[in-house]
Order: sequence, then C-alpha cells, then structure tokens
Amino acid sequence: MKKALLYFSSVALLASCSAASTESRSNKASAGPVAHNTVVECILYDGMTKESRQLTTVGSGSEVQVMDTVDAYFVKVRLTAAGKTESGYMYRTCFSK
Repeated sequence: MKKALLYFSSVALLASCSAASTESRSNKASAGPVAHNTVVECILYDGMTKESRQLTTVGSGSEVQVMDTVDAYFVKVRLTAAGKTESGYMYRTCFSK
C-alpha cells in the first residue's frame, strides 16, 4: 500500500513539474516584439557574422522592435526606415540595459 502511494505521489509530482514547464514556455512565446530605443548609432545586419551584409544604419534614439534575444551579442529586430520595414540583427550594445 505504501509503495502504491509513493508511486502515485511521484507520478503526480512529475506531472505537475511538466505542466509548469510547458506553461512557462507558452508565456514566453506569447510575448510579441518589444519597442526599444537605440542609445548609439548602429548598423542593422542581415546575419550574425563578420561577413554579414549591412542593411541600414540606425540613428541614436531610433525606435526598433526587438523580436528575439538571439545570443549574447545580437538581438533580432524589425524597424521601419524610409517607409520600408526591414528585419535583421543588431548588437546588444546598441541598447541600454
């Protein structure tokens, strides 16, 4: 009887942990782009390497939509420049903390 109680308690605990991790992932995914202003003039790149093509230059104080924090150095952004919407990557150092 004690083994059955221990077994079912363990299963219930694992199920609750699994549900909690799924819930936290779904909350993060539902968050959309967040507006941020640049603090320095930066370049919007089409990739995250030294060979990436420069798409446009973004002036200091410009608003961009941060769509994802890709890695330790880059964020994926969307912006409108000269009436044209572009998506690409910018260095994290373009923004304040």
